[in-house]
Amino acid sequence: MAPTAIERLAGAVLAAEAVALLAVVGWEIVALVGGDTIDVPSSVALIVLTAIGAVALAAFAVSVWRRVSWGRSGGIVAQLLILAVALGAATGQYADAGTAVLIAVPGVVGFVLLVAATRRAARGRGDA
Repeated sequence: MAPTAIERLAGAVLAAEAVALLAVVGWEIVALVGGDTIDVPSSVALIVLTAIGAVALAAFAVSVWRRVSWGRSGGIVAQLLILAVALGAATGQYADAGTAVLIAVPGVVGFVLLVAATRRAARGRGDA
């Protein structure tokens, strides 16, 4: 069965987040090569973990597009993690409300779309 509009939108949000994380990986690599890091091993570890996160988001995007349930659940967890990062950006010594909003908006949109896609999939199976 073809993906619904909600699933396509949810997959697109996840794919856009994956691309954004890949951009962060590029930014981290430029900082590492440019000598703008204090601890090289920690910087390399952060680059690897960020790349793993980007690959995971891309996998969730593809699976949501294909209507696979683990992609929706993984995507929901990813959105909650994104919202936790946004909360961290809004609080603390270096808090910046603008950055927090830029991080939170895609997280909220993705969360709502993924929950809607999950509810629609449950109705399609007759569970709801």
